[in-house]
Amino acid sequence: MFTGIVETTGEVTGREATADGLRLRIAATGLDDLSHGQSIAVSGVCLTVESFGDEEGGDRRWFEVFLAAETVAKTYLDDVTVGDTVNVERALPADGRFDGHLVQGHVDGTAEVTSIERVGEDWRFGFNLPERFDSYVVPKGSVALDGISLTVAERDADSFEVAIVPTTYEVTSLSEKSVGDPVHLEVDVVAKYVESMVSGYTEEL
Repeated sequence: MFTGIVETTGEVTGREATADGLRLRIAATGLDDLSHGQSIAVSGVCLTVESFGDEEGGDRRWFEVFLAAETVAKTYLDDVTVGDTVNVERALPADGRFDGHLVQGHVDGTAEVTSIERVGEDWRFGFNLPERFDSYVVPKGSVALDGISLTVAERDADSFEVAIVPTTYEVTSLSEKSVGDPVHLEVDVVAKYVESMVSGYTEEL
């Protein structure tokens, strides 16, 4: 389980496509307690650390993750190249502070950046909303975009906007995004549970 509070950004330093999926190597600072088999979110996608180590001549650590074919098909990580920036968050420890919202790292799909606007010191990002997620995204509700816990500021029929404070803009990959770029979308899992429970009652009626 994650919170959507991105710890750091990492740089893709290696990629290897295989018959079964894709292996990525990512280097980042601040990851001093990596372990084999550990869950880690890469731009919102929950993956497993296969191996790790220290980079030579620097203070970064690298780790490798493998994406199965299903994960490759559902995310845009197949399109990342060496040098690209990704968001990194380790799983929430049992005694950790919960600052965001419940994020599973199970990406529902992708959305596209439709607008970027500077508003004073803040930023306003717009995204298209695929129809199948229409009922899960509501004004002032939570949504995870590339693993970042955000609040929906505005909602239209087929799009939504979020407000980005300077800190979020600076410490995540959003500063690297342009109009037309994809982002991983994970809707609030609580909304899914509510829908499931309510649909059971409506079917009985």
